[in-house]
Amino acid sequence: MFAILAQVAAGGAIGATARYLMGIGVIRLVGHTQFPVAILSVNVLGSFLMGVFVTAAAHRGLTHLSPFVMTGILGGFTTFSTFSLETVTLYERGDVAGALLYVALSVILSVLGLAAGLWLARGIVA
Repeated sequence: MFAILAQVAAGGAIGATARYLMGIGVIRLVGHTQFPVAILSVNVLGSFLMGVFVTAAAHRGLTHLSPFVMTGILGGFTTFSTFSLETVTLYERGDVAGALLYVALSVILSVLGLAAGLWLARGIVA
């Protein structure tokens, strides 16, 4: 059990660091905006990578890496709690339309990201 916890912790450190760096990169690319583009980008990419990993792990017998990759890296990388905070912040600023758009885009694009990851990975291993 300790070995699995260590995998989750190590993966979480990697994922959280990657999220922070991607956030900085997106802000440098598009600038500071009222709309949380960086968090949206992280969640969509994380969903895509989850789709790729699930397929690759199933086809290559790598499901034993799930605690490290899925719970650790991707759990540390994606930011549902930050997504919730950004949504409420937009709402409290009076930007109800922005909050609704953010929720809709986050859900739809993240689900599409996961589906695209599955599609890509299945096409590679098939």
